[in-house]
Amino acid sequence: MGESMLKGLFRKLKGSGEGQCEPYPPLTHCLEENINRISEIFKGDETLIIRRFHNMYSPNLVCCVIFIDGMVDVDVLNENIIKPIQSRPVSDTVRGKKLLRELMESIIESNNAEEKQDMDYILESILYGDTLLLTDNCNRGVIISSKGWKTRSISEPASEKVVRGPREGFTECLMTNLTLIRRRIQDPGLKFRFLKLGLRSRTRICICYIEGIASEDILKELYSRLEKIKIDAILDSGYIQELIKDAPYSPFDTIGTTERPDVACAKMLEGRITIVVDGSPFALTLPYLFVEYFQVNEDYYNNYVFASFNRLIRIVGATLTITVPALYVAVVTFHQELLPTFLLLSISASRQGVPFPTVVEAMLMIFIFEILREAGTRIPTPIGQTISIVGALVLGQAAVDARIVSAPIIIVTALTGITSLLSFRLLGAPILIRLVFLLLSSVLGFFGLVYGLIGLVIHLMSLRSFGVPFTLNVTSLKGQEIKDTAIRVPWWYMRTRPPLMAQKNRKRMSGEMGLSKHAKK
Repeated sequence: MGESMLKGLFRKLKGSGEGQCEPYPPLTHCLEENINRISEIFKGDETLIIRRFHNMYSPNLVCCVIFIDGMVDVDVLNENIIKPIQSRPVSDTVRGKKLLRELMESIIESNNAEEKQDMDYILESILYGDTLLLTDNCNRGVIISSKGWKTRSISEPASEKVVRGPREGFTECLMTNLTLIRRRIQDPGLKFRFLKLGLRSRTRICICYIEGIASEDILKELYSRLEKIKIDAILDSGYIQELIKDAPYSPFDTIGTTERPDVACAKMLEGRITIVVDGSPFALTLPYLFVEYFQVNEDYYNNYVFASFNRLIRIVGATLTITVPALYVAVVTFHQELLPTFLLLSISASRQGVPFPTVVEAMLMIFIFEILREAGTRIPTPIGQTISIVGALVLGQAAVDARIVSAPIIIVTALTGITSLLSFRLLGAPILIRLVFLLLSSVLGFFGLVYGLIGLVIHLMSLRSFGVPFTLNVTSLKGQEIKDTAIRVPWWYMRTRPPLMAQKNRKRMSGEMGLSKHAKK
């Protein structure tokens, strides 16, 4: 199914402006004509290099290499392509396709060289860092692998730091990322399927999955959605995530992201599919479940008791970050009888002289906190730390002293902000949910908060990720299905993979309880 996407993807746009495309004509037998056509296509691009040269034993043999400056490895080009052709004897009687074949088999020193006549494919290869070799009296060219652009070194991802676990993270180089995955899953069943998206960017993506574990239905659905993408450029995996996700208007993600190869491999071993995009260190994983918001890779490297405790803290933190402001507003505004008398008097005294209602206070402080969070994220790191400290201490204390807000609302805002940072993947949705709950509780009190929670549960239960329920296993009562939800049970109890994603092969662990002989003793 993916092969149909590769045919004719590199196209020349017609002048009508309607987005229609037509293929370039193939190569001809005239060397100069082919060079002129390629030069015309790249007209105005001064990075295109055209290098003509002769063979010292056969002066009538004229060859030409075409490449993009900065995209190729100069040493490979000089030592493995140009120098051998110039210095090694070539028969004067061999021309055309036979000459091209002799150059490929006996002279060019490259493990990846292929004949091509299709101009679309040739242009695409040149733009990706390969070198085109042309000769006279031949309507074919040789595409030689010579990629040599600079890439970022492998380092620990800043967004997914761990205390215990691998320190390697994905980079912007597609092949480097695939190598990191292959090192961890040395199984012939691990499949890499390449596609290209973006009419102008021609971005390479790779669909990674384990054959025999991943669902074929999900794989077909993924191909179907990718085929429908018609856009000029794919500059990051976020483009694809937004274009193929279920429930595009929902604040929750139905496609996951990760910068860690160990996380991507762990998800594929459970039956999920990973999409790696060239130029982006963020890989996509699907299907994506609600419980994954609270799972981190370190949960599976630490003791299961400690991991389960940390996961419960994340779940409690996510609950508090969306409910605490609404709960405070509901109690202070409508249900004061629920508070102890001394606490109620303390809150009432702190609000003396404050000109705004409680709900306005809460919204104002939450908005200021989000401004500080965004500012701390975008500005340089040393200044960002200073801004965070100054914003939290100076502005908060000044607001209380100036009687713009009360002291309890500062505590509520701080608790809301800190708990929102416990689950780094769950940052966007709580902002909107918190605001909706706050408005409902300011009008209906506890009833508004309850109505909001009911609506949230209904929305979560209605979501799907490539046909898989978003809340899969969360409401189940079967032991094997809830073993890795709110808590993480020991490995020897997690004998099966999640249902609906690994229907063909659900068995994860062999042997009695998965324990070794020493562990059984």
